[in-house]
Amino acid sequence: MPSSPRPLRKLGFLTIGLFDEADPRRGHETTLEIIELGERLGFDSAWLRHRHLQYGISSPVAVLAAASQRTRRIELGTAVTPLGWENPLRLAEDLATVDLLSGGRLNPGVSVGPPMHYDRVRDALYPDTADAEDFSYERVRRLLAFVRGEPASAFSGTEGFEVFSDRVQPQAPGLGGRMWYGGGSLDSARWAGEHGMNLLTSSVVKAEDPDGPWDFAEIQLSLVRAFRAAHPDGEAARVSQGLVVIPTDSATPGQRAKYEEYAARRLPRTATPQGPGRLLFAPDLVGPSAEIAERLHAHAAFREVDEVAFALPFTFEHEDYVQILTDMATVLGPALGWKPAEG
Repeated sequence: MPSSPRPLRKLGFLTIGLFDEADPRRGHETTLEIIELGERLGFDSAWLRHRHLQYGISSPVAVLAAASQRTRRIELGTAVTPLGWENPLRLAEDLATVDLLSGGRLNPGVSVGPPMHYDRVRDALYPDTADAEDFSYERVRRLLAFVRGEPASAFSGTEGFEVFSDRVQPQAPGLGGRMWYGGGSLDSARWAGEHGMNLLTSSVVKAEDPDGPWDFAEIQLSLVRAFRAAHPDGEAARVSQGLVVIPTDSATPGQRAKYEEYAARRLPRTATPQGPGRLLFAPDLVGPSAEIAERLHAHAAFREVDEVAFALPFTFEHEDYVQILTDMATVLGPALGWKPAEG
């Protein structure tokens, strides 16, 4: 039986950071402006999503390095970095560097599996090793080991005038405890828990029962419980939920119509599992904050988390995001028991 709703402790948001191919700098700049706005509004975290070979941020870690110098409090995360595109050792160096630059505010979220459209990019990405690459959880385990200070080399010491470490440098204290796994299946939730990670659960889960019925909230709840059952911290293990949430309290009539049309176009995919991966999508939540809060309080998985990173729709305009974030922080968040961060 689901517990009573927990007061929302941490409110965050996720953006894809779209840009125009003819003016990519402006798109990246508006993403940084959105993160700065989030800090002013008291949000606890801002998250970026990877988009490779598309017109969205391909290097969130670099963008978050810039954001770390334009903010001082808000936590900065990736949701998520697909590790199939990454070398775990090199990524560990980048993550530690940005974490230090941010003052310990980085929250890297990762996932596994082959890169999207792997058959089309394999020759560019791994021209000599495409068939030998391991896209399993082992890739995450390697990253965790390097971030947490396990040896990356069989040599340390002085060679000539240079000093070498057998660990990734720099080492960022505390970063190992702020690693997140983006999981949509029971196996991934359990694996993340067993390896002491935090869990990012989004608006997509895997419908593993072929016969149904398929209830998104109940499936997501099973992931949360499986993760915590496997995690050394048990019920205290951190879970962040990432539904698409669009409050309309201060929206113009034109904005409300656009938001409702966006959600209506996406609603059919929520009825049954999609594709060979049997992915089940959550309906987007659009409307006044009071209505959204009521729906969230009735959501089986939301009732057992106290952190969220609500996803911003990908195709809206900058002024839409300003309105949505402002309503989230000033109306919806407080309706969920959240208090904005100070300073």
